Amino acid sequence: MIARCLILLASLSASAVGAQGFAGLGTTTQGFAMPDAQKALTFPRDHLSHDAFRIEWWYLTATLDGADGRDYGLQWTLFRTAMEPGEDVGWSSPHVWLGHAAVTTPDRHFAAEKFARGGIGQAGVSGDPFDAWIDDWQLVSDDAEFEVMRARAGASTWGYEVSLTANGPLVAHGEGGYSVKSPSGQASHYYSQPFFAVSGVLTLPDGPVAVTGKGWLDREWSSQPLAEDQSGWDWFSLSFDSGDKLMAFRLRDGGAGFRSGTWISADGQVQRLGDDQIVATPLDLVAVAGRDIPVRWRLQVPLYGVDVEVSALNPNSWMDLSIAYWEGPLTVSGSHQGRGYLEMTGYE
Repeated sequence: MIARCLILLASLSASAVGAQGFAGLGTTTQGFAMPDAQKALTFPRDHLSHDAFRIEWWYLTATLDGADGRDYGLQWTLFRTAMEPGEDVGWSSPHVWLGHAAVTTPDRHFAAEKFARGGIGQAGVSGDPFDAWIDDWQLVSDDAEFEVMRARAGASTWGYEVSLTANGPLVAHGEGGYSVKSPSGQASHYYSQPFFAVSGVLTLPDGPVAVTGKGWLDREWSSQPLAEDQSGWDWFSLSFDSGDKLMAFRLRDGGAGFRSGTWISADGQVQRLGDDQIVATPLDLVAVAGRDIPVRWRLQVPLYGVDVEVSALNPNSWMDLSIAYWEGPLTVSGSHQGRGYLEMTGYE
């Protein structure tokens, strides 16, 4: 989703992060481009980098069935942040790249990260065919579109290589891809490919596991997607057994928060969901990394008869990285059955 640029701005002090929203995403944007509600998404151009904006990400999650009968999840993410406006090349480039990767099992969670400086070829995104990389981690396509792709990442004791085939259309969130994030109007450009079929192999300490499942790729860019009083978000991507899908997020601000989402029918038709059409209620708190994290939720979307409980496959899916957050696969029960992913940021 949304925003999930955890990147960031490792250069900010802890006090600045607290004052300016999660990981600096509420900080000022002088000199950077701002999202434009009149700007239509254009493909394949928008699959590539938008260097005039401060922050951007390519974000893949997948819920997987193992040949061993167990459930799994994986994440592949590339973040770009510009420390200042400008297009300098080489070591003078203002762009910094960050990769996050993870594999979640019912009883273990593996996570790793990589950093790279822009302008020197260590990380980046190119087109025709599409290729996003940081060192040896890659998300690549056979052509310029997000239709047939491959992803690989890992660390010394774990990793994965998977293939992804789209069986539905790209989905624009908000109004034609212009996604509002606060009552004061902060926004991003945001679209997804939520219809990937996934197959491949996880490499785990106990050996390789063949997997199949469903993938969801998010693309988002902005320069200030949070308001200063927003501390973080709870983001859900759910794939129901019916073929319908739901993206929903809640941005926390010390009050009722700001909610938005998209209903995606099995044939790819979309309906924007406003703040008053989504109810997200945390049910269970679990102590994770010294924090109380809500790992079971009730989600309600009355317009589509949705009243479900979502529960973490592994409550301890903590991304203990340079900027820490919770991210992991879910099971869905209630009015609709299925699986999904949850990301929660800003829990201190």
